[in-house]
Amino acid sequence: MIYRLRRKFIRICTLSFLAVFVALFLGIYLVTYFQTTSSLDQLADIVSENGGHFPSFQAPGPQESSRPAEQDPEAPFTTRFFTVFFDAQGETLSTDVGSIASVTQEEAAGLGKEALKKSSPRSWVEGYRYKIWETEEGSAVVCISGAMMLDANRAFLTAACLVFVGGSLAVLLLVVLLSKRAVGPVAESYQRQRQFVTDASHELKTPLTLLQANLDILESEAGENPWLSDMKEETFTMTQLVRRLVDLARLDEEAPLQSSFFDLAQAVWETAAAFLPAAEQSGKRLTWEGPPSLLWKGDEGALRQLVSILLDNAVKYCDPEGAIQVGLSGKRHPVLTVDNSCQAVDSLPLSRLFDRFYRADSARTYGSGFGVGLSIAKGIAERHGGSISAAKLEGGRIRFRVKL
Repeated sequence: MIYRLRRKFIRICTLSFLAVFVALFLGIYLVTYFQTTSSLDQLADIVSENGGHFPSFQAPGPQESSRPAEQDPEAPFTTRFFTVFFDAQGETLSTDVGSIASVTQEEAAGLGKEALKKSSPRSWVEGYRYKIWETEEGSAVVCISGAMMLDANRAFLTAACLVFVGGSLAVLLLVVLLSKRAVGPVAESYQRQRQFVTDASHELKTPLTLLQANLDILESEAGENPWLSDMKEETFTMTQLVRRLVDLARLDEEAPLQSSFFDLAQAVWETAAAFLPAAEQSGKRLTWEGPPSLLWKGDEGALRQLVSILLDNAVKYCDPEGAIQVGLSGKRHPVLTVDNSCQAVDSLPLSRLFDRFYRADSARTYGSGFGVGLSIAKGIAERHGGSISAAKLEGGRIRFRVKL
């Protein structure tokens, strides 16, 4: 239990940090992308508004400490771009590659035509941010090279990713090292509670056994009477509760399972047959269906206890003159189902049936159980790497399904 709690703590911390990392990385990526496209779009606007060329810039005055991007006098010398002019039919009229050396006129014309085929007036074409505008002859395309900006952004994002990955590993290492201390108080409290339940259960077993023996002796000498019968019944109920508490404590201790190959089908059918007299006595039909034999590896005693708990619950809460159906299917991952008639199934909180000491009988009337049987069954199923669930069926029936 404590080991699972520690693993869960580590997993939550790690996933939380990774979620923050992914959010920050996406935020940085989006900010740099929009900044890059915005800067290139401003340059494209300057070129398009001046007929495909940069305007002549004047030197800044003595009082001008800074200028906006569109007035940067260095922009014509640092911006790599080319312009292609087309007629109304989309044929190339002229190209201007004077501000870029790595693109020929033919390549520029081809990239311009490729940009015209796109539906957006602004977008990317092979590393160039383009803008399309209308002219008197037809249309024009200016392509601003974004290779340097994209490379710089890529390098920045790579560095940020490496920093985040390194930080994630460092945080994971710290979480692993400090997780034991973090869950220490919870683990200590849980250990004390578990030890208390175990000690109290063992301490109660001796006086209950002695009391039961003395009541049997007293009944044999004084004869049967209602007071002795009530005392014996209450003593038996307390003994059963103590046994349930011991079973819960053993499950919490997570002792190794006594796994071995055994016939699961035979174990299920034998356990079901043991409940047949009790079902018939209360006017309920108990039937089972499945393979005659199914070899499976697990703790046979624990699995028999699981089936016994489900059948005891079915017999106890099945409607009068109702039906109980036990089913077994599958091979490598067997599925055990126990169905029973239950007209009140619509009012049952199925998600709480496996909680410890929870009973659907809110009045907690005598004989309605202790509310620990299904939680024990859940623990046995989980110890075998399986799961257990409850579901409502048509016709006022409830099904308990165990997947092993």
